[in-house]
Amino acid sequence: MRIIRLRDVMSATGLARSTIYKYISESGFPRPISLGDRCVGWVESEVQDWILERIEERDQQTAIA
Repeated sequence: MRIIRLRDVMSATGLARSTIYKYISESGFPRPISLGDRCVGWVESEVQDWILERIEERDQQTAIA
């Protein structure tokens, strides 16, 4: 298991910081874990799973159309 920081999450998803936190508040993105007083990180596999879900949704929509 690997913990990644916000910069890595932004790079992997192509999303901006504000969009990531918006999706978190809407329960649509993996929640970060606290690494200290002012430090958070994400479980890399959870972020990758989220990306794969977006790909599956796209593929299902394309198959329907």
